[in-house]
Amino acid sequence: MVSELSMVAPVVRFPIGLAAAVIAVLGMDILMAHTTEGTTPPSVAASVLTGRPVDDAPSRLASAVHYLAGLGTGLLFVYFLLVAEELMGVLSATTVGGTAVVLYVLMVGFFILIPLPRATGLDDTRRSQTAIAWAIAAAGYLLVLIPGMIGLSLLVA
Repeated sequence: MVSELSMVAPVVRFPIGLAAAVIAVLGMDILMAHTTEGTTPPSVAASVLTGRPVDDAPSRLASAVHYLAGLGTGLLFVYFLLVAEELMGVLSATTVGGTAVVLYVLMVGFFILIPLPRATGLDDTRRSQTAIAWAIAAAGYLLVLIPGMIGLSLLVA
């Protein structure tokens, strides 16, 4: 089933990746609502951009950054998958899984190393809880993105 994705032209895979990313971000929102820190991860980005404490960061800016990053990550997944397919010579479940692991590490690593330490208004305990909440949300995002992308691609193939 995964090998059939190779029949979908790369120019078509990017819009499919965007559509799957929309679904994945909405799924991520549902999952974040059930974590200890809720919407704190998107507020971290707004805190860094505005210099305001996380709890006082503009919620609209947090949402905008969250959704734009989610869409961009969907496109990044498509790009990484195309690169992996080119390097491996075939698109397989292993290629998709490996790409997902690389993207997960980048998503979590970037958040923990770049915006989270720069956000203001979080003590060490809350910072740690926010990192865990983000790791859970990022995993949920990929668990929705990948099947969504495969399913939408199979509709086109």
